[in-house]
Amino acid sequence: MSTSPTAVNPAQRARMARKVAGASFVGTALESYDFYVFGTAAALILNRVFFPDVDPVTGTLLAFLSLGMGFVARPLGAILFGHIGDRVGRKKSLIYTIVLMGLATGVIGLLPDYNAIGIWAPVLLVLLRLLQGLAVGGEWGGAVLIASEHGEPKKRALFAAIPQIGSPVGTIMVTATFLLLAQVSPEAMEAGVWRIPFLLAFPFMAVALYMRLAIDETPVFKDVAEHKEVARVPLLDVLRTQPAAVGIAMAAALLGIGSYFLMTTYTQAYGISELGLSQSTVLNAALVGSVLQLATIPAFGYLATKIGSAKVVAAGAAATLLISFPLYYLISIANQPVYILTILIGGIAPTAAWAALGGLMADLFPARTGFTAMSIAYSFAGILAGFTPAVTQVFSDATGAAWWHPGAVLALMSLVTIAGALGAGRMIKARSQTEPAAAVAA
Repeated sequence: MSTSPTAVNPAQRARMARKVAGASFVGTALESYDFYVFGTAAALILNRVFFPDVDPVTGTLLAFLSLGMGFVARPLGAILFGHIGDRVGRKKSLIYTIVLMGLATGVIGLLPDYNAIGIWAPVLLVLLRLLQGLAVGGEWGGAVLIASEHGEPKKRALFAAIPQIGSPVGTIMVTATFLLLAQVSPEAMEAGVWRIPFLLAFPFMAVALYMRLAIDETPVFKDVAEHKEVARVPLLDVLRTQPAAVGIAMAAALLGIGSYFLMTTYTQAYGISELGLSQSTVLNAALVGSVLQLATIPAFGYLATKIGSAKVVAAGAAATLLISFPLYYLISIANQPVYILTILIGGIAPTAAWAALGGLMADLFPARTGFTAMSIAYSFAGILAGFTPAVTQVFSDATGAAWWHPGAVLALMSLVTIAGALGAGRMIKARSQTEPAAAVAA
């Protein structure tokens, strides 16, 4: 980062760094749960509850459009919470995001259905999904910064990877919840059991809020504030001085985010419709893959402390490029155990690009506008990645569902991320060479 943290007792700082890392991880895991639970519910039940007057296919489409509204709202959340995070503090911004996400998700579980209040039911559902998107737009960048800025310089890449573990944990929680709820009848689910995953957001929010209230503001932000380097309007500062860096960061983030939507959302549907696999098989594959990430994400974060985050992202993308077509060839001929094993092993390489992404962005942007810049780059990359299943489906239709069509999409995302990571590496190296000289001159 561009500033030096305020001096504190090393042992005290280490304890606080671990405490902050835990709070960051828990908060991100719970926000991931809140955001992902809508997507799973949209596929399984929300069409029947909120759009019952249309045919099932149209209802499902409308439910997915409601899901997409969360992505549309992300950039607005990035700007809003990035402004707070860069001007007021990382901690306060993250407290606001966790409260907003928890309330929005929990209230969905309290919404009257279409039969009770008519058109207002889907209108309120979309509004709450927009609020979820706002919260997520500010969560990721802030969680990475508050973890990495508390860590020692040599360990910041590892601390930046810890919030990344929240994504697979959120997936595990959602998948496990719906696997349990799948035991009830469709009638019971529609009558109100579907509300349980959303209502769980209230106690989850209380836990995350308690942990975040107990941590300190980052020493890096304190140093920025003490030296009166806080940006007056962070967004304008980013647009004026860092547009190329934001574009490079978006490219570097594409595979880490997009591979999730390709290898879970799209590939699950592909496994069921084209390969004839059961829903439980594809869900269990995603579940096992997410469990593996609990080990691989911190491992790649540790590797980033040795060779640099940009190099780990680039290497993960290069490895993904190499396996893209073999991976989907194996999936195209897979039975149940081979499918699960292929998803498990095939997910390791893109996990490297995901695990080191936070460290790459924390190194790429200066502290005074880091929250805003990271959040904007991540949010727009998320929008692009969110279209991955739709684009892949169009490609499938154009190629007659050829076995290689998902591999081509994965390879393209890998190439974009390689270019972004290499560009980020050059920018980070240039900053490291110029900033010490600027500091001496000052």
